[in-house]
Amino acid sequence: PEPGDLIKIKRSVYQHWALYLGDGYVVHLTSADEGIRCLSASSDTTLSKKAKVKKQLLKEVVGNNDWEVNNKYDRSRTPLPVKEIIKRAESYIDTEVTYDVLGKNCEHFVTMLRYGESVSDQVS
Repeated sequence: PEPGDLIKIKRSVYQHWALYLGDGYVVHLTSADEGIRCLSASSDTTLSKKAKVKKQLLKEVVGNNDWEVNNKYDRSRTPLPVKEIIKRAESYIDTEVTYDVLGKNCEHFVTMLRYGESVSDQVS
């Protein structure tokens, strides 16, 4: 992956999304409770409505799951300049954000960083 790329991680019943920062690191949403690594429609996090933005190694976030670079929205949206994407992403690290599986999920978060607009066809 290249800095600013969207990373789609294939979990069993949903997709988790991260944004590649470079040097093996991604930024992504996790549960505000440290023990839970990612968010889904069925996780308790949907009740708390809070998520934490974390910087982690891609290999740690992916675990045993398949993943791919997936900048699918580039067909319909123009990515921001890479330096701006990375600056925006880094400004969120270790902050808590509102989480809503239908309106502010992990895909919405990373597309907002890349395009300046939140998008998720996962919930369409």
